[in-house]
Amino acid sequence: MNAPENLLTDDHLRAQVKLLGTLLGQVLLQFAGEDVFEAVETLRRGFAELHQQEDQQRRTELMAMIDAMPASKVELVVRAFSSYFKLVNVAEESFAHRNRRRMLSHSMMLWEGSFDRTLADLKAQGLSANTLQSMVNRLHYAPVFTAHPTEARRRAVMEGMRRVFLICDQLYSPTLGANDQHELEAQLAAEIQVMWRTDELRTAKLEVRDEVRNGLYYVRESLFEAVPKAYSYFEKALRKHYGVNADGGASVSVPSFIRFGSWIGGDRDGNPFVTADVTEWTVHTQMKAALTEYRARVLELRQTLTHSSGWCTPSAAFLERLGEYEAEFGEQVFRGTAVQIYSREPYRRMAAMMLARLDANLSYVHQCLADVPSFTSHLAYENAAAFLDDLYLVRDSLISHGDRIVAMQDLQALIRLVESFGFHLLQLDIRQESTVHTRTVVAVLQQIDPDFDYAAAPEADRLQRLAAWIGHIDLIEISDGTLDDETREALAVFRRMAKLQAEVGDELFGTYVISMTHSASHVLEVLLLARLVGLCGHNGRDWFCRIQVAPLFETVDDLQRSEAILDQLLSNKVYRALVTANGNHQEVMLGYSDSCKDGGILASNWNLYQAQLSIIALTQHYGVECRLFHGRGGTVGRGGGPTHEAILSQPPGTVNGEIKFTEQGEMLYYKYSNPETANYEIGMGVTGLLKASATALAQSEVRYPQEYLDWMGNMAAAGEKSYRALIGMPGFIDYFYESTPVTEIGLLNMGSRPSHRKKADRSLASIRAIPWVFGWAQSRHTLPAWYGIGTALKYFIEADPAGLEHLRTMYREWPFFRSLLSNVQMSLVKADMEISEEYARLCDHPNTMAIYRTVVDEFALTMTSVMQVAQIETLLEDNQSLALSLSRRRPYIDPINHIQVRMLKRYRSESVWDAEQESWLTPLMRSINAIASGMRNTG
Repeated sequence: MNAPENLLTDDHLRAQVKLLGTLLGQVLLQFAGEDVFEAVETLRRGFAELHQQEDQQRRTELMAMIDAMPASKVELVVRAFSSYFKLVNVAEESFAHRNRRRMLSHSMMLWEGSFDRTLADLKAQGLSANTLQSMVNRLHYAPVFTAHPTEARRRAVMEGMRRVFLICDQLYSPTLGANDQHELEAQLAAEIQVMWRTDELRTAKLEVRDEVRNGLYYVRESLFEAVPKAYSYFEKALRKHYGVNADGGASVSVPSFIRFGSWIGGDRDGNPFVTADVTEWTVHTQMKAALTEYRARVLELRQTLTHSSGWCTPSAAFLERLGEYEAEFGEQVFRGTAVQIYSREPYRRMAAMMLARLDANLSYVHQCLADVPSFTSHLAYENAAAFLDDLYLVRDSLISHGDRIVAMQDLQALIRLVESFGFHLLQLDIRQESTVHTRTVVAVLQQIDPDFDYAAAPEADRLQRLAAWIGHIDLIEISDGTLDDETREALAVFRRMAKLQAEVGDELFGTYVISMTHSASHVLEVLLLARLVGLCGHNGRDWFCRIQVAPLFETVDDLQRSEAILDQLLSNKVYRALVTANGNHQEVMLGYSDSCKDGGILASNWNLYQAQLSIIALTQHYGVECRLFHGRGGTVGRGGGPTHEAILSQPPGTVNGEIKFTEQGEMLYYKYSNPETANYEIGMGVTGLLKASATALAQSEVRYPQEYLDWMGNMAAAGEKSYRALIGMPGFIDYFYESTPVTEIGLLNMGSRPSHRKKADRSLASIRAIPWVFGWAQSRHTLPAWYGIGTALKYFIEADPAGLEHLRTMYREWPFFRSLLSNVQMSLVKADMEISEEYARLCDHPNTMAIYRTVVDEFALTMTSVMQVAQIETLLEDNQSLALSLSRRRPYIDPINHIQVRMLKRYRSESVWDAEQESWLTPLMRSINAIASGMRNTG
């Protein structure tokens, strides 16, 4: 049989989507009524036909139908479309998963980015086992969960969608009989009915603690299963392509290098609700989730490792540890009649001891969460390393008497989890805005150095004085009584960090990120505050540093100044000593969102590219290891796009085995809500990291021609000029606020963080990058992801007779340029200039239509230029699955946009009664959710 015949085709997917649509239709008929069902069908078919061929009379009829609908009916129609998107998303995810499984089961060539294919390629390129081993030893893959005001899903809805995913997956089973099929379809109908009965909107605004629980949902439901599997697939591919050693293990060993992090409960930039208390609660809540999972898995081991001492002899080291535990804890663990339990089953007896120890740790965490006086029992594990030590003893003992195959199952999966997650679970990053630290340092220095006017001092004097106080050996005492609330809270965060690190371990916190870093003093300010609580400094003998500080460069200006700022820091003796004391490691964060809002997509991407090259060159000059932390959003306008391609498109030599990047709000759901997909996403990210690192770590150089860089610099300047001309047009800010639902987005109970930095401030600087992108996506402009690219490409083509050929060569040979234009294509397909005109007409500024026409002209130019360079007839020609997915959604998204425009008009109207205005708010909120779900990303 021909291999591709084993794969499901788009016909199979369409059949499943049709089934889901039919079942949803039945639910609509039963619970919403025939009138609503007919309205949904008329709108869906009508706009699909208009998309094929324009018919002005038909369009007028459909618009009149929308206008005539009362708010109650509109709400049901929008909910119907939204429900369809949720089901299509699940169907597509299930389809992709089932095809990957078929590739595996039929021994077909696996997908680009699979471990098997990547290692086969590396082997074919001549990468030796030794070189690969040194490369793997350096790997560090760190996705960081963030909570931004874009993720609107309730956990109840996510759990329902998980059940639908599992049923959809079963429906693809090749051995499914007719009766089984009917039974599964009945289950599916029941789930869709429950989905319709479940409110997807929140009744109250999310609090930070809700966001923490939401983040932990993905860990519990998905990562605990997916992470050990990712290591397992990696090792399997290594054994296949690089052989095995004498004991059957892979000849290249894989350390646990996956480290998930989180900003949820740690990111206080612009979010006054993230306090020191909330951060401490987050740490203990994460610990509880980790310990609960480990406890369940040790309990499972106690049930399965039933080896009798009559049939095997455990290792001497294991028996010695078991003996120590019997002497120290035996009476506590095995009381009364239980004294002899498992007396001839040493592994079960050891598991019982380990359970008791984990229970003691859990008891302590429960006390902390209950906010009652707490202490750690002597029975509790001191840290995750002590627990791991016991797990290693059990594993090595099993292997010693020939039970390697047993040791490498559930026990090894647990070891991988503990190595990757420790007791802290997700490494918590702390983030705060630089001006908060500056104000805090001013207040602190007024107490300890009153003669020095820090606020008025030039940068050089600031650096000198900060360095002197950081290196101050004697005790520095601060009186909180004279401090204001902001300063007290800023100091409280550092004190809490010191307390929690002492309690949980240094690995608890990832990085302290300073947003809006404009100068070297912004970094030293944080280190002074850390010095006050004993997180860094000089103890009279040596320098010490237990805090990793990362400047975040996020505007175009800051990206351009990043090299100079880091040079100032690393040439400062005190700072350099602290970096050395902290393992000679520097982390630098790059912000994609604000730089894109600030200077447009092309200037943002190019300045980020150049900043990475200069930062890595500078840190190498100083002999410092540098890890770049990429602040990517979910959308292209915020640095998003497929992770595998994104990593490969980084500048050569800047990845070096390590990458850290944010996983934003809505992308958590699409990547991590199902363990099957999470496993795929982790694999794609890790193989991207492997490929990008292979050249750098094999000491071979990849250099793209200097002319590529020069050309790109010229195009970026042209793109930025075009973008700045747009945002500088009279009335542009009013156009944004009135022709998008950005104001109404602020009313959605989506996140704990305000959508503006300053209340009631209509300015570009005030609005956060996320609602900026979200608003443009809702109104189908998708402008931040493409504006200026058409002008830049046209400028280059016209400036040089060979310009077009140069661009085509760059597109073929330069991953950065190819990735940029591929992502732009996706955003262009999601845009619709006819629909965006309807939104534009909501704005009553006299310059509105001039702005709209400028956007339309650039859109047309960008489409033409991108297709010309990529040598394609239609957008996404080389990504058919994505093209089909978007075309499948279009007939359902377009009607909601038309409905949303009508609702915005009514909701904003000053000529209607408050009660009527209020009646449009809930359906309007639902339309925002529905469009976000249909387009599969928000901000």
